[in-house]
Amino acid sequence: MSKHLHNYLQKFILLISLFLSIAFNVKADDDGSNGKIAGFVKTSDGKPASSVNVAIKGLNKSTATIDDGSFNFFNIKPGTYTLITTYIGTKSEEQSVTVIANQTTRVNFTLNENAAQLNEVIVSSTKTINQKKIAIGKMNVAPMDLPQSVTVIGRDVLDQQQSLRLSDVIRNVNGVYLYSSRGNTQETFAARGYNFSSTNMFKNGFRVNSGVVPEVSSLERIEVLKGSAALLYGNVAPGGILNMVTKKPLFEQGGKVSMTYGSYDLYRPSFDVYGPITSKLAYRVNGTYEKANSYRDNVKSEREYINPSFLYKVSDKTTITVEGDYLNYDFTPDFGTGQINNVIAKVPRNRYLGASWSNGNTKQSTATATINHQINSLWQISGGVNYQHFNRQYQTTERVLPDANGNWGRTLNQAKTLEDYYTGQFNVTGQFNTGAIKHNILAGIDADRYNNTAYTYVATVNKVSSYWDQGSSLKPALYDTINIFDVNKYKLRTDRPAMSPFYNILTKTNRFGAYFNDLISLSDKVKVLAGIRWSYQYIAPTVVTNYYLPALVQASASKTDKAFSPRVGIVYKPVTNTALFASYSNSFITNTGIDVNNNPLSPSLVDQYEAGIKNDFLNGNLSVNVTAYRIINNNLAQTAPFLADGVTENTNTNIKQLIGQTKSDGIELDIAGHPFKGLDVLAGYSYTNARYSKTPQSFASNIAGQPLLNVPKHTANASAFYNFFDGNLKGFKVGTSVYYLGNRIAGNANTVPAKGQAQPANKLVYVPGFTTVDASVGYTYKKVSIIAKISNIGNVLNYNVHENYSINPIAPRQFLTTVSYSF
Repeated sequence: MSKHLHNYLQKFILLISLFLSIAFNVKADDDGSNGKIAGFVKTSDGKPASSVNVAIKGLNKSTATIDDGSFNFFNIKPGTYTLITTYIGTKSEEQSVTVIANQTTRVNFTLNENAAQLNEVIVSSTKTINQKKIAIGKMNVAPMDLPQSVTVIGRDVLDQQQSLRLSDVIRNVNGVYLYSSRGNTQETFAARGYNFSSTNMFKNGFRVNSGVVPEVSSLERIEVLKGSAALLYGNVAPGGILNMVTKKPLFEQGGKVSMTYGSYDLYRPSFDVYGPITSKLAYRVNGTYEKANSYRDNVKSEREYINPSFLYKVSDKTTITVEGDYLNYDFTPDFGTGQINNVIAKVPRNRYLGASWSNGNTKQSTATATINHQINSLWQISGGVNYQHFNRQYQTTERVLPDANGNWGRTLNQAKTLEDYYTGQFNVTGQFNTGAIKHNILAGIDADRYNNTAYTYVATVNKVSSYWDQGSSLKPALYDTINIFDVNKYKLRTDRPAMSPFYNILTKTNRFGAYFNDLISLSDKVKVLAGIRWSYQYIAPTVVTNYYLPALVQASASKTDKAFSPRVGIVYKPVTNTALFASYSNSFITNTGIDVNNNPLSPSLVDQYEAGIKNDFLNGNLSVNVTAYRIINNNLAQTAPFLADGVTENTNTNIKQLIGQTKSDGIELDIAGHPFKGLDVLAGYSYTNARYSKTPQSFASNIAGQPLLNVPKHTANASAFYNFFDGNLKGFKVGTSVYYLGNRIAGNANTVPAKGQAQPANKLVYVPGFTTVDASVGYTYKKVSIIAKISNIGNVLNYNVHENYSINPIAPRQFLTTVSYSF
């Protein structure tokens, strides 16, 4: 066991011990003279059935079963009631129950279908996407009643498509796309024209670092809340947020082991086991090992991942979940093919241009503890704490920027980033009436502490060191020269120079937020959502450690940002299965730099408008949603035209004013469901027009009318999977997926030159659109299943571009096959 894993497991066990000690001291509330109904819903083969709706006729009370098939109703007046279960694709079941004061009435339901049929007939992420509740929204509200676009991709889709990376999954979410994959070190996503970065990425509702290629084998589903989420999470970029929900413990013994093999010597064994330890304590452990070469010469990777979790039922009302994960990822940094005069260089897809000894490693560990307490049938409190450690480092030759003849002077770089991230949150949700008006409220607070240490290194090559230019920056040492078109033109070096820390910068950030939200049901047809959040963010003065010259790098000053983020929306349901909605929300983006009076720059405030229609057809088996939006940053930070006197031209790009504007307009179409038995579909289309709409047209400002970088105007996706349940083909399933990513502009944004100077050369890189097609076939017999996939059948060549120096070709045609055994 590695030292890092050992330390992580020690911290994880301490966290388990702490929360279990709390658990034994938590007592259930007294329901007074009322009673309680508790029960389970299982399939015909005795497996737990989750997400089944259970309602009490005549009381307007309903709930849904959790992963172990259980459900509870609290604070029910004594009497006789009728319970009814509903689940798409199954026959409704009813039972009569009698509630006695101060007692628990127990009742069990059995669905007609077995677990395999439910799993295969209805894909969990595509059935009634407008009804499936999501954790990222924090409220106990179905997406149909939210004036916002929501997409959920479930585990079944990941298995059918044999998704290995989060970028594979995101292809199913229209309008969300892979923004870049810098140096093969991470995957960065964006939506509606705005980069997610680490502020918009979450795991189990807690913010998580995005500087890693996430592991998807442990995920139960991926939730995407499009549009503004500032009210819920504070400092998040507009466009949307992404939440990765990991698999949870079950009080049912079971599991699965699988082996995946693919092109370029990909080997990927994995396991997932779960079950009860006692009647109140359940566990789940899943893990994956992966080793692979690549279609890129000299590029390889190795991953080790484990995800343990425990669920403790303190009582029927209170549960505590403790979970964590650990990823160790060795990889080869790869900055791609390069560009010449802002045109992507035409070199073979397999050609690797970095040094042969290039290497990198990422270690990421998280530990989370959450508690949920059901006060009664209408009120619930929840809270949690999370710790995350992130350590990424690599050494390579980077920034592929050849001259017109393809000659590239390879420069060295070593990077290291350490992060420790502490997060806590507490929420209260509840329902009450004021006369005929119903309220569904959310009130909460959250706080983050974020410590980031970034290292800069210096190298000595041929007795010449990297050096510090006092007016500029650290100049990287030249390693050697190669020609990207003819690698035999020059003799390539193979030795690995030593690099030493030059300096590091520690940045500490504290965040705090308090929020209140109310979904007001004026009637069964009209609902109004209104809420507001206050956010506070403090960045402490940086702590600089210089390893050479004492005054080489100076600490920066502290910075404080405060902002209110309101949200208001309306939902109108002319019929039960159709909802029209419109909303307005406001978020903020923190800025760097100073204003003309030498004060820290204030945040930019972003207005977001959204309207659409959500429809469920075929008795809830097919959802078709259309959304239109506009996002306006009315005070985009731009280089100030003049200094404080209003006359002297400013030539310092660190002095800024909030005088620019960007706009992003778009429309999105979502289709998901199960039109008929055996067929599951996912499809979507998005149009995005994101651009600089107003700038001062002074030195170093952006140019109005130019598009925002790396934003495709058009994206589209379609997937269909069919399972055979009868005849000679019983047990077989086939599927196909099509993905289109439109034209986009990458590189660096063009800016206005200084007065009297000519316009600099264009810095934009044009990247054409592309379409890929995947196809799969599988077979299941009892507990054994096999599925095989061919991806990028047309062997299409295209690129992911980060700025203008990391231009990585997409994967060619490949095959993948997975054999699984369930127990």
